[in-house]
Amino acid sequence: MLGHEQLLWDEGYRAIAGVDEVGRGCLFGDVVAAAVILPPGLVIEGVNDSKKLSEKKRDQLYEIILRECIAWSAACVDSATIDRINIKQSARLAMKLAVESLQTAPDYLLVDAEKVDVPIGQCSIIKGDATSQSIAAASIVAKVTRDRLCSSVWEQEYPSYGIAIHKGYATKLHRERLMEHGPSPLHRKSFLGKLFPEEQLVLF
Repeated sequence: MLGHEQLLWDEGYRAIAGVDEVGRGCLFGDVVAAAVILPPGLVIEGVNDSKKLSEKKRDQLYEIILRECIAWSAACVDSATIDRINIKQSARLAMKLAVESLQTAPDYLLVDAEKVDVPIGQCSIIKGDATSQSIAAASIVAKVTRDRLCSSVWEQEYPSYGIAIHKGYATKLHRERLMEHGPSPLHRKSFLGKLFPEEQLVLF
């Protein structure tokens, strides 16, 4: 998990930020990105693609990452913006905001399958969250941040949809609740064409 980082450390880089996002495929809520700078040489056992970890393990690693990192940040882009500029551009915007929010300026970026619109050297790595500890750490921070929004904020605001259970993804339960209640203000209308005709979505 440190192969990409080691090559950069050998070249003299010391503030390498891993960058990743979560929530791209959700029907509801923000897309969330995180950026994490870990100290050179640090190994955090168990860090991996957040999707491959249990919620308990993610929470444990989240606390370790925040304690051990040089800097971290998370940024959100809301559903209205997603509907306006599309999900790909919204994910890239969230990544840009996360990088720009780091309290320590990174000297290089390792990014999961994307390019961040900042003037910093960077490498886009397919499946980077499974091969780079820095990207995996960012994926964990982004995932835990978004999951806690689902459970602690959005579930309270919109209790009819089961957001704490499915985290906004298109599960059977979520689709059933959508058909029963219609979309909330935080649902991505541009994602709901298969559930609701366009003329009906205009009413929400």
